[in-house]
This record gives sequence, C-alpha cells and structure tokens, in this order.
Amino acid sequence: MKRESFTLGGVTVKPGQKAFIDLRIPDLYTNNPMYCRVQVIHGRQPGPTVFISGAIHGDEINGVEIIRRVLQIRSIRNLKGTLIAVPVVNVFGFIAKTRYLPDRRDLNRSFPGSEKGSLAGRTAHLFLNEIVKRCTHGIDLHTAAVHRDNFPQVRAVLGDPETKRMAEAFAAPIIVNTGLLVGSLRHAGAELGVPIIVYEAGEALRFDEVSIRAGVRGVISTLRELGLLVKSRSKTPKIASHYARSSLWVRAPKSGILRSEKKLGDPVTKDEILATVSDPFGESDEVVTAPNDGLIIGRTNIPLVNEGEALFHIARFKDTDSMAESIEGFQYEMDPATDDTPSDETPIV
Repeated sequence: MKRESFTLGGVTVKPGQKAFIDLRIPDLYTNNPMYCRVQVIHGRQPGPTVFISGAIHGDEINGVEIIRRVLQIRSIRNLKGTLIAVPVVNVFGFIAKTRYLPDRRDLNRSFPGSEKGSLAGRTAHLFLNEIVKRCTHGIDLHTAAVHRDNFPQVRAVLGDPETKRMAEAFAAPIIVNTGLLVGSLRHAGAELGVPIIVYEAGEALRFDEVSIRAGVRGVISTLRELGLLVKSRSKTPKIASHYARSSLWVRAPKSGILRSEKKLGDPVTKDEILATVSDPFGESDEVVTAPNDGLIIGRTNIPLVNEGEALFHIARFKDTDSMAESIEGFQYEMDPATDDTPSDETPIV
C-alpha cells in the first residue's frame, strides 16, 4: 500500500520527499512578518513520526548545530517514517540572544499555551498543535543557562517504558530521572501521550564540540532505535550510561569571588573541597565542600557570586568509581583531538 502524504502548515510532502515549511508566528512590532522554519522529511516507508527541537530557550544554540549535522547524514535520505526538524523554536529569543521571549516569559514553562494568550503562550500553542500533536516521539535539545555549563546528560521520566527506551538509546554518559514540570514541553507531551527526552549539554551562547558530537551521535542512535534509520552494524560498544540516583546544587555560603578547584565532569568525594569564596582583599575565605560522593554535572562559569547562588550540580550514583572511569572514556572518545574517525564536519574550536 502506498504511503499517504504528510501535510503541515498547509504544505503537503509526498513520500520520499522533504520540504521546508514556514509556520507563521506573531510579527515584529516593526510590522515585519516572522516565521518558524521547519524541515519535514517524509520517508517512503511507514514508521514513527519524530520531532527534534532546539532553541526553545533562544540562547541555547548547541541544539541548532546538532540538528544541522543530523540533517546532513546520508542515511537520512532513506529514513522510514517522518522526521520533523525545528532547529529554532524560540525565534524571537534566538535573534535577541536571550533565553526568553520579548514578553520575558520562559517558553518551556508556557505549555500548552493558548491561541489568544501571551506571546509565549501563542508560541507554545503553535508548536504543540502543529508539531508535537503530529508526532509519536520527541527529542528536545538544551544547554545550561548563561554562565553555566552542563555535562552531557539525558533527562527523562524513566517510569515510562517508551521514554526509558529512548533515553537508553541516546547513550549519553548520564541519565537523570526527572519529574515533569507543569508548563514544560515534556509535561505537555506526556499529556498527549508523546514521550519526549531532553538532552542537556554545554553552555548558553557557546558552541561546545564535545557536547555537539555526543548530541549528534545520541540523536542518530535514538532514531535507529525507533526504526527511522537502519541500525548500525558497527561492533563498537556504546558508552555505558549511568543512572543518577539523585542530584543537588551546592550553593555559595556567602557573596564574594569564587575560585573553583573542580571542573565539569570531575568525580568528587564527600567533604572534598570544590572551591573557595573570598572577599576582594583576601581577608576572609570560606571553602565550599561536596555534601556527598558524586559527579559534577553542572557548574557556574562566572567567578562573581552572591550568597545562595548555585555553584556546582552534583549527581549521586550507585557506583561512583566505575562511573568515573566511564566518564573518562566518554571524554576521550568525544574529543576531536583523539578521534581519528573520518568526518565531513570540521570540529568547532
């Protein structure tokens, strides 16, 4: 039986074809029209319909590059099912290089949105109804906020079997079991029965080659698991994913200048010194220590801190020693300086 065409935004895509589709979003106040550009790749053979989204927070740009690279791989031409790529969801924030929309709202706290609501609400409503509702699965790509950095990790509700399958297929070094926040894309997807995983890696407004490479590999691996792409015949073992039992932020005990001693991805032991907070004259130092064994999966990159500010995000694991060895292997494999695998992509430095 011949597969039916796929229609989005008034554009019909026939089996075996791809198309760019411009979804109309509110105009600029200068009366210039605005669009959210989407690429649809509609396979000749049936299969799942999956969306990949980036820049829901407008300053989180690693996902934009990840999607660009995924769309360049040769096997995409022969995918089964349908792939909907949305590199820039928050167009307004992306242009302004900011996390938020012009109404200062967080798009990822504005779902399901409303056709007659705020700018954030209208954008969320459009994305949910035009994209998410047409899909069976979703992959949402994020980074840390400005002046913060995240170690590559997948966040998912592991109590849902299909979401867990996607999270494991992504093969990020760390999987964090996180609940669904009301207003988030993941929560809205769950309400519709669409499992969505979130990939977090890197820093806002910065490209990070390791995070991008790991993200590209993770997206491709997940598409293979879902059946859109043919599974790899490579016998190279996947990097083991480790489940975080819990995580917490270590906060600044006082305001001052932070001198960090630990970097992202470092394993730490309970009571180990992470950093020191000092006044500008060096008259008073206060050390910041780890409250438990674990791994630093997030940290601040700016040394000027206020009392109570989040400094280090530490995840706890059942077996910290084996996890640390796996993380070291991941960093080595993803480092373009140590990878001799032929690639059409020049590493970003």
